[in-house]
Amino acid sequence: MERPSRRGLLGGAALVAGAATLPASPAGATASSGAPITGPVTVYPGDPRYQELTVGYNQRWVGAPDYVRVVSSTAQVVAAVQEAVDAGRRISVVSGGHCLAPFVFNSDVDVVIDLSGLDEVYFDQQRGAFAVEGGARLSGVYDTLFKKWGVTVPGGMCPTVGIGGHATGGGYGFLSRQFGAVIDHLAAVEVVVVDRSGTARAVTASRDPGDPNRDLWWACAGGGGGNFGIVTRFWFRTPGTSGANPSRLLVNPPKDVLLSAVGIPWSMLDRTKFATLVTNWGAWYEGHAAPDSPARILSGVASLSHRSSGNVFLLTQVDATAPDAARILADYLGALTAGLGADAVVAAQPAQRLPWLRAVKLIAASIPSFINPTLRGSSKSAYLRRSYTAAQAGAMYDALTRTDFANPAAAVTLAGFSGGAINAVPATRTALAHRDAAFWTLFETQWQDPAADAANIGWLRDLYGSVWAATGGYPVPGDQADGCYINNPDPDITDPAFNRSGVPWQTLYYKGNYARLQQVKAVYDPRDVFRHAQSVSLP
Repeated sequence: MERPSRRGLLGGAALVAGAATLPASPAGATASSGAPITGPVTVYPGDPRYQELTVGYNQRWVGAPDYVRVVSSTAQVVAAVQEAVDAGRRISVVSGGHCLAPFVFNSDVDVVIDLSGLDEVYFDQQRGAFAVEGGARLSGVYDTLFKKWGVTVPGGMCPTVGIGGHATGGGYGFLSRQFGAVIDHLAAVEVVVVDRSGTARAVTASRDPGDPNRDLWWACAGGGGGNFGIVTRFWFRTPGTSGANPSRLLVNPPKDVLLSAVGIPWSMLDRTKFATLVTNWGAWYEGHAAPDSPARILSGVASLSHRSSGNVFLLTQVDATAPDAARILADYLGALTAGLGADAVVAAQPAQRLPWLRAVKLIAASIPSFINPTLRGSSKSAYLRRSYTAAQAGAMYDALTRTDFANPAAAVTLAGFSGGAINAVPATRTALAHRDAAFWTLFETQWQDPAADAANIGWLRDLYGSVWAATGGYPVPGDQADGCYINNPDPDITDPAFNRSGVPWQTLYYKGNYARLQQVKAVYDPRDVFRHAQSVSLP
């Protein structure tokens, strides 16, 4: 999953008939990319590697499985799944390890299948698409695709996020308003599934309307990870492209981008000015959410961290090669800061013109927590169709200026990664149903000391519950809000003590697509082998 942050911005039935299955590779076989396949590695308790392999990005969640199986081929995943199923062991899978909820690492899991050895990125001549193996991380994906072919997928900022969780949940980043979500370029997937007889196999599913497994592709395009099987390979190709030249078959990122960083000191913001900034932000994205908006070339993040951090920040990226790029950026910043007063914006820097990949790496390097292995965290999300109200912005202000809680890493992050090209896709074309949002928001806090768990979790619950008090504590889909992002899973969403809306968590994540996801589950995972606390349930 991808999570924009304020953390230092620039400073049933058997398988359907005709299912394609992949034979197991013989020992010493070679992957399609030409990379050698190494044998699987099994790590047991007591092994020095075990501790590292049983905790993810969020240090709150630590597993205690019987063993971890590190795999480097699809055949090894099939074998690992079959072994676990035969032994009656509960499975979870990890690629990048950035799941913020205890879906991968928890006391119910007996076997963790680690895809970190399955990380090749290459052009598949036979399929005419770019293959990205399920354990690849975004930094490697961006580097390889761009340096070899000049293409990319419009994914997120964090370099260590795995493609597996990121893509299956939708996948957003600074290029998404211009080019769509990651899954809008997903041509096919290879998924290890288990049929009703308990047999594990690898199935390929594509967006081809004639593919008998197309429903599995649909479900993997926004249905979230850990629901139907283990995705061992993604194939990406932009719809409508043709020809044999790989460099024209996927998104070509801008040659250069304008990168702008603006700091606004908290000392310049009272409750009224803070609310003005928040409502200005929402109004701009609400007014530029259409797929044909010329301003879809711009995406930004407003990092509204706790007052103890000293400043709030606006980070913005614009396609510098587009007509009127500089004017669009200037108009945007003017609209966001209107009404704050000339003295409010004192830390603005001139926009930098940078090559696209260099900008990607600069953003990643400027956010140390992306690679900090000591953090604990809690987060919640919301999609917005309309701007926040002044009352909701006031609730944010009250939480962010509390004097009995002072964590600079506690924040509300407004993310302009919705709208534009994302909204050009019908809500039912993929499992990602949030196709008419204007922006989304990440509410989060991070800390290191376990003794601070209660204070941080309590602060976040109070903040989120106050912002969404009018709809029972959660952003119920309606005129203003549009539910929650599955790639920011929230353990509280299933608890009626916090989600008092009466709207089930399935609707908040998937809206009207949930029933179809259940039908796909019945076909491809009829034994419910792949499950977690918020997985798609059998119908």
